[in-house]
Amino acid sequence: MSLKEMGIPSVDLALFTHGTPEQKQQFVAELGKAYEDIGFVAVKNHLIDGITVESLYKEVKAFFDLSEDVKKKYEDPVIAGQRGYTSFGREHAKGSNAGDLKEFWHFGQEVEGDDPIKSEYPKNIYVDELPEFNRVGIKAYRDLELTGKYMLRALALYLGLDEMYFDDKIKNGNSILRPIHYPPITSEPKSAVRAGQHEDINLITLLIGASADGLEVLNKKNEWVAVTALPDHIVVNVGDMLQRHTNGKLKSTTHRVVNPPREKWGNSRFSIPFFLHPRSSMKLDCLSSCVPAGEKPKWEPITAGEFLDERLAEIGLKK
Repeated sequence: MSLKEMGIPSVDLALFTHGTPEQKQQFVAELGKAYEDIGFVAVKNHLIDGITVESLYKEVKAFFDLSEDVKKKYEDPVIAGQRGYTSFGREHAKGSNAGDLKEFWHFGQEVEGDDPIKSEYPKNIYVDELPEFNRVGIKAYRDLELTGKYMLRALALYLGLDEMYFDDKIKNGNSILRPIHYPPITSEPKSAVRAGQHEDINLITLLIGASADGLEVLNKKNEWVAVTALPDHIVVNVGDMLQRHTNGKLKSTTHRVVNPPREKWGNSRFSIPFFLHPRSSMKLDCLSSCVPAGEKPKWEPITAGEFLDERLAEIGLKK
């Protein structure tokens, strides 16, 4: 199925990073329209190369193949799943009590320089059994973070802001790279799908193509649309923070990961999203340019850190 048939617009980041002024403006317009219409785009000519992606999937599969006892050495409930391993079924969608059918790992920010924000973040947890796991994870983190910076620059222009508006807000931001493993389904699921319908918390999410189908997005007609693996593309969607900051102008799309047909229950599924977060001090107040004259903002002022804490409690990762 083509991207057009799936209803997911495709954009070429090279038009923005290396194109003429006209091509750059074309990218800005296409991206903004897509995020107003559906909130998802497929991006080609992004900044993470195929070798890094291949190496990352190899290391991720090796980690989740480790025994439960070994994996649980790297789970620290004190830090609310911000780093390291989170075991199967612990997270659930907002508004649901059914644990998602997944386990995952979190790579976080490696703060460079003497930025005092370093004290806000837990340190990354290193896997002794897999020396390449953390190296390639941090490499992918940096590549996706840079890709996200260019995407946000384009969106800043679309919103009538200075192109660099988001740069200082995401520098050493609280972003997370989350390799996810959806294990084989061994018995009839009760109420959970692999990941219940939800919207992402952050500014934007950058998703490296999953190892199997299952991702679905909800379109404007209230229909679930399957998003299959996209060669040479990553999928980038708007999160709740950006929707809130733009007073709903840019859409945070509802999506889910459905269980496979019964004949494929025995297959694992792997997925690696990068959740691009700003610094906790960023104000998510609705931009005045996005609030129609005579109307009140749809949401009250809040910082990114306060909003994140609220949502982590709602999905079961923080009390």
